[in-house]
Amino acid sequence: MPIEIKLNDRIAKVSVLNQNENLLEIKVDDQIYKVDLMHNDDGQFSIIENNRSHNISLVPSVKPKNYTAYTLYNSYDLEVIDSESRYIRNRGEGSVAKSDKKITAPMPGKIVKVLVDIGQEVKKGETAVIISAMKMESEYKAAADGQIKTIHVKDGDTVEANQVLIEIE
Repeated sequence: MPIEIKLNDRIAKVSVLNQNENLLEIKVDDQIYKVDLMHNDDGQFSIIENNRSHNISLVPSVKPKNYTAYTLYNSYDLEVIDSESRYIRNRGEGSVAKSDKKITAPMPGKIVKVLVDIGQEVKKGETAVIISAMKMESEYKAAADGQIKTIHVKDGDTVEANQVLIEIE
């Protein structure tokens, strides 16, 4: 089943037609490509297509299924639009898995510092936790005003993608 990938303002339909280990035959819109694709857990991709090598780094955004793609000379905003995100969009919720009452880890990482306590009042936009991932520290903020209900992590904990870190009521 094809997925859509939004790259800046362009939306392309992408399907994997055939795969043999790292050798893929993919269809992008109406064009078929044969590529050799290698990737590691850090979001680094090496793609060889038509004897040309392309190296790409994908860095996850705070929003699920959104990334920044970095090449040697350019960067691009990228969104994966699959059946789940289309369903949520069609229901009018505005973004994938949006929850103003939970702060979740967008990718695996390590908790550098939890900046809030249970019972503490927070304002929308206030930093609640700092996570180190992919050699960068990122601040994650409360998406709404409220009171800290639950803290599921502590400084130094390792977290997985989409793990709930803090709940606000």
